[in-house]
Amino acid sequence: MYYKFRGFTQKLAGAWASETYIPEGLKPAVPTKAPPIIFATPTKLTSDSTVYDYAGKNRVPELQKFFQKLKLCLPDQMLYLTVMALTVGGTISCLIARSMAAQPRK
Repeated sequence: MYYKFRGFTQKLAGAWASETYIPEGLKPAVPTKAPPIIFATPTKLTSDSTVYDYAGKNRVPELQKFFQKLKLCLPDQMLYLTVMALTVGGTISCLIARSMAAQPRK
C-alpha cells in the first residue's frame, strides 16, 4: 500500500503508486522541443573571415629594455641598499628582543 501526505487535511492517506511519486498532483514537465542555442559557434568556417588583432603590438620587450636601463641609476641603487640595511637591522633587533624575552631577569 502506498501513502501520500495530503496538504489540505494534514494527514497521510492511501494513494496509488503513480500519485506518491508526483507531489501535489503536479505532472513532470516534458519539453516539446530543445531550446535554441544562443551562443553557438558556427559549424562552417567562411573563407572571407577577417582576423582582428585586438591585442596590438607586443611592447613588453621594449619596456623591459627601458626598465633595465633605469635599474642601473644611482638613486635606485641607494634605495635598494637602504631597504636591505633596514631589513637586516630589523631582523637583528627582533632576534635580540626575542632572546631578551626568553631569558627572565634575575
